[in-house]
Amino acid sequence: MASDVQVKSEIAAASPRVGVVAIGRNEGERLRACLVSARRDCSSVVYVDSGSSDESVALARSLGCHVVELDLATPFTAARARNEGFAFLKQIDSDVQFVQFVDGDCEIVVGWIAKATAELAARSRAAIVCGRRRERFPDASVYNRLCDMEWNTPIGQAKACGGDALVRVSAFEEVGGYDGSVIAGEEPEMCVRLRERGWTIHRIDAEMTLHDAAMTRASQWWRRNVRGGHAYAQGFAMHGAPPENCYRRQLRSIAFWGFAPLIATAVMIVALLIARPMWVWVGFFPMLGYAALAAKSGFWRFRRGDRAKDAAMYGVAVTLAKFPQAVGVRKFRRAQKRGIRNTIIEYKGPAHPRSVQGQQS
Repeated sequence: MASDVQVKSEIAAASPRVGVVAIGRNEGERLRACLVSARRDCSSVVYVDSGSSDESVALARSLGCHVVELDLATPFTAARARNEGFAFLKQIDSDVQFVQFVDGDCEIVVGWIAKATAELAARSRAAIVCGRRRERFPDASVYNRLCDMEWNTPIGQAKACGGDALVRVSAFEEVGGYDGSVIAGEEPEMCVRLRERGWTIHRIDAEMTLHDAAMTRASQWWRRNVRGGHAYAQGFAMHGAPPENCYRRQLRSIAFWGFAPLIATAVMIVALLIARPMWVWVGFFPMLGYAALAAKSGFWRFRRGDRAKDAAMYGVAVTLAKFPQAVGVRKFRRAQKRGIRNTIIEYKGPAHPRSVQGQQS
């Protein structure tokens, strides 16, 4: 009869090998929660630091994690950080089969790694499995609440994932990982290339991570949406041709709603110049469209189960976001025209004053 030690050894040998790559920059106690949760489930944990000025590197080493410090001479991107972290993970564990990518401001929920691993193991052509990312402090600000709602995406086969996801190593290597030139939206971009090669992406009904957005100011929300507009524009430039048509619909919407006030103002000015003041009112017509867009977006969220108050807030936010997104689109296109690359667009603030250390999901 086999001993308990032998049985455990055989189970371990049969289980897929999973490693973790966490990335971060000045995350403070958020990083502690992230790495403790990663070490709880996996022995091979790599932390990639993008020029932190706090004690992030020392903290990671004290928790028994391998550390990669990015060269300051090359511009930072999350894509570059994840790629370098993966390369190091392969050096220390050449047999790793799955890798959990996680942002340093997120804590991995207990049981997620096991559930996601089982899902990938059961689907031979599944490249990525993701779950429900939740905001740790959704009531701390309206911006945090919006993040939590944004991450509540439909269950089932998906087109893309976010920064937190369990990825099949063979699929990741087949497409060459993330594109280091993409400063935002690098995950959907890689997913396009994966789907082109016949791989699939899945969101399962399981809690995945707890995130601390720490967004308390409108300026942070603005910058986050500028980054989103930049991601749309860059993604379209790379994969906007048929049949993918990546972000074509989003860019059309941004172009219309983001610049409608300019059109409305022009109409009013022209009406006054040609001495037709009675037509000035036409300039206000586009403004009615914003109310309709907010109502439509809010009703869509309400039908998905959100509270009426939250759904209305979401509708207004989606509508107002067209303006910073238009700024992001213009930012990318100006850089593209000049043949230069923009640097990362940061919006994060310091960790929420409530300690995350020791909290359980």
